[in-house]
Amino acid sequence: MHADDLLPGDTPLRLIDQDGASHPDDLHRIPSTDTMLDGYRRLVLARRLNDQADALVRQGRLAVYPSSHGQEACEVAAAMVLDEQDWLFPTYRDTVAVIARGVDPFEAFVLLRGDWHSGYDPTVHHVAPQSTPLATQLLHAVGFAHAARLRGEDTVVLAMCGDGATSEGDFHEALNFAAVFHLPVVFLVQNNGYAISVPLSRQTAAPSIAHKGVGYGMRGRLVDGNDLAALLAVLGEAVGEARDGGGPTLVEALTYRIKSHTNADDATRYRTADEVEPWLARDPLLRLRTWLTAEGALGEGDDAEAHAHAERVAADLRAAIMTDAEPHPEDLFAHVYATPTPHLREQAEQLAAELAAGASTESTAPTPDTAEVAR
Repeated sequence: MHADDLLPGDTPLRLIDQDGASHPDDLHRIPSTDTMLDGYRRLVLARRLNDQADALVRQGRLAVYPSSHGQEACEVAAAMVLDEQDWLFPTYRDTVAVIARGVDPFEAFVLLRGDWHSGYDPTVHHVAPQSTPLATQLLHAVGFAHAARLRGEDTVVLAMCGDGATSEGDFHEALNFAAVFHLPVVFLVQNNGYAISVPLSRQTAAPSIAHKGVGYGMRGRLVDGNDLAALLAVLGEAVGEARDGGGPTLVEALTYRIKSHTNADDATRYRTADEVEPWLARDPLLRLRTWLTAEGALGEGDDAEAHAHAERVAADLRAAIMTDAEPHPEDLFAHVYATPTPHLREQAEQLAAELAAGASTESTAPTPDTAEVAR
């Protein structure tokens, strides 16, 4: 492959601008209206769940929440371009992508409540556990893709990360391995401008993160991360090339983190309101709504139904999160090893016997009335 084929364009691909106007492109088309309507409904739900999660944090029902408010187009697109057999490897900020992939919202959010192992079974929807350590999931994704290749499976892996993760050694190792072994992996970097409080300018001097692909021998692509149409086009193309044996692609989506890093962060300490303001006008949800309305594809009733559905899902999530969990002591041993060790079996049996003895004692203990008669 020639080096020129690996380099991204000078400007990010944009098919629908912030005013909702179409921008024709020679190589990429806006997906079908049905696809964009599906994407819009997913964006509406994504925004509502982000807002609901913020409220649950304030109510003490979630320990922490890294919001993807403003980045929902990246989240939704990542799920939409994958086939059923493909795998998604998300970060801690990608709860919306996990849900868009089909995971029940409560199972996706319960991890952030801190009372269950992962919250969801990764094998059901082919979604790896959300990763908090930066970039470690990229290596896992590459290893998974390599294993799938050895098994002869038709599997593409999409690995998500932020711009901060590209400063980690794991990022280099993952991309280098994927390129050398020509693996079916798509790396999606959501460049939202900051690694907590560290701006991109203090992380790299490259023209873009996408330009780093040429150093590994893989395609680099630059896309407007708030344009769902462009994201679906670029990511869909990358997934298709990976499935057809074309190897990995590095996609950089330019977006912005509207909210703080998490609820524990104060973003006003390192950025100004004047910096945030222009990005509010580039909202991916409003942009797509304007385009669909102009196309005559989204009526008031359709929009109202999308928001009503989002409200129902948010209400169900709220009710589930508000219900306190009642863990059983024997759950301590349920998910330690696939095949329990002799020591674990012994400890589990000992606990079960103690619980049974305690239950037996309680059932035979005299009631207060019986005790009074006995005296």
